[in-house]
Amino acid sequence: MTDPRPTVRLRPKADARRLRHGHPWVWSDELVLDRRTSRLAPGTLAVLEDAERRSLGTVAVTPDSRIAARMLDRDPAAQIAQAWFAAHLERAQEMRARLFDAPFYRLVHAEADGLPGVVIDRFGDAAAIQPNAAWAETLLEPLAAALAEVTGASTILKNASGRTRAREGLDDVSAVLRGGVDGPVPVPMNGATYMADLTGGQKTGLFYDQRPNHAFAARLSQGARVLDVFSHVGGFALAALAGGAAEALAVDASAPALALAEAGARAGGTADRFATRQGDAFDVMAALEREGGRYDLVVCDPPAFAPSKEARTAGLRAYERVARLAAPLVAPGGYLTLCSCSHAADLPAFRTACARGIGRAGRAAQLVHTGGAGPDHPQHPALDETGYLKALVWRLLP
Repeated sequence: MTDPRPTVRLRPKADARRLRHGHPWVWSDELVLDRRTSRLAPGTLAVLEDAERRSLGTVAVTPDSRIAARMLDRDPAAQIAQAWFAAHLERAQEMRARLFDAPFYRLVHAEADGLPGVVIDRFGDAAAIQPNAAWAETLLEPLAAALAEVTGASTILKNASGRTRAREGLDDVSAVLRGGVDGPVPVPMNGATYMADLTGGQKTGLFYDQRPNHAFAARLSQGARVLDVFSHVGGFALAALAGGAAEALAVDASAPALALAEAGARAGGTADRFATRQGDAFDVMAALEREGGRYDLVVCDPPAFAPSKEARTAGLRAYERVARLAAPLVAPGGYLTLCSCSHAADLPAFRTACARGIGRAGRAAQLVHTGGAGPDHPQHPALDETGYLKALVWRLLP
């Protein structure tokens, strides 16, 4: 029987070895985008061949995207259906089950777990899928069915807030695929309780990637005064309180996020030591300095200031400004944790920007710890983008 899949081909100068060695992406300037290929619907499954017509595997093609094809399987005849998804999900879940004692984690971290453009976060009996690539949107039903089969999740949500969806020709409409939720979901992590809004919060409702950095900050927090800037739903502040902080102040621009942080503090029994302050983070830090605020631990975990190469220079300036405003708020001998989730700002550049900001604030510092994302966010060895998170812990000298 003839394979109904179309065939797409690399240009003669494209590096097929890169793909054979595991890289999952074909750039638009590497693919022959003739009239036939250009007319393929976004997310079309196809057989990829090199310039000599040797098969490389099954890919999903989105002709108008910078990532013109994503490698799904080295088998050109692979059947991308529920059983295929289930096999990938079982493999991903087996690793997480070894790492965590409760089903609250990132279950699928896109390319690193063999599902390009797909993120799945698990919240006990609920799971949220981010199908950030057109192929995953097209095959969302068998993906959701496999997710229910493997995890037993009774509620499955589609989250359409990913930035890359527009580049794949996708909308921003989220949906409930199975079951439903009637309020925030409590998530236990590092001894604290976080309240995740799975339908109206940022991303899928909670950022699991910072888990090990929360834990490190909690080790510095015994008896400490803590300031958590860009706190979202309590991030570092709630972990610090669980670690014995004397008090914690969470700062964020979002009132709903801070309300969830307060609910988390109540659920964790730490509300009497927790306070919030709504406002622009830069303005609040400047105001706290004028007020003479000093903290034993200050944490700044801003959004991605450099989400692309084009934004890298401006983003690094913003990270420097964060460090400059935060450093004066740290008590002598206290600690400053600065984070970046921008893959375009690599670790050396981010570290330099932070050091420059601390120096411009007139403070001397030691870099005592460098952290990244937790193991439920594995890195694809060929994609620097999957190692995006950086957390630098500085001790500011007296």
